[in-house]
Amino acid sequence: MSKLSKSAKETFSNKKIRTLAAVGVFSALAYICCVLFHFKVSFLSFDLKDAVMTIGAMFFGPAYGFSMSLLVSTIELVTISSTGIYGYIMNILSSVVFVCIGSFVYTRTRNMLGALLGMGLSVVMMTAVMIGANLLITPFYMNVSVEDVKALIVPLLLPFNMTKAVFNAALVFLLYKPISTALKSAGFLKSEDNAVREKYRPNPLGLAIPLVAAIAALLFFFLYLHGSFEIG
Repeated sequence: MSKLSKSAKETFSNKKIRTLAAVGVFSALAYICCVLFHFKVSFLSFDLKDAVMTIGAMFFGPAYGFSMSLLVSTIELVTISSTGIYGYIMNILSSVVFVCIGSFVYTRTRNMLGALLGMGLSVVMMTAVMIGANLLITPFYMNVSVEDVKALIVPLLLPFNMTKAVFNAALVFLLYKPISTALKSAGFLKSEDNAVREKYRPNPLGLAIPLVAAIAALLFFFLYLHGSFEIG
């Protein structure tokens, strides 16, 4: 019995170490996305970090997604952020809602339907929460009235947040399987891990749809919102 117990503890410990190492890699990749890639329009900007952290949370659970969102936003605040505490709050809200809702649904239904439901809820909820957060926070950040912010909902806030959410959701579908394969090859995921036991099997059509969605979101961002893209 003691040998079995010792073996079980070692297995758990090894799995925990693998998980923490993988979560660290996802956090580092998410931060790199913050540093390198910026989509900007007016006073708003977004990057690709939510897609990266969502994939990590789909493997390891929404609790790790919450931790990554908090960690990456905090590092961003103290290193590269120009929006201070207001941007920090908005970053955390945006990432936590998008990452945790999508991964929560998917980790309970590990198939294409679960992925679709999770990402669909992430898009809707993140858009709604961020519009509400803009109404509360932007008046203080930009020294304007709530009515001024309300006037921006239809022409700017709604399309911007929807575009951001759809683009990141499309990236999740496009990158999930390649990253899963890479993690297994690197030894971060083992056959006994729950994260490997998914029935998510993208086919050519399943990859074409998110690819079209990502392209459409970018075209809308650049042509309708007149946004810009910066590297570094």
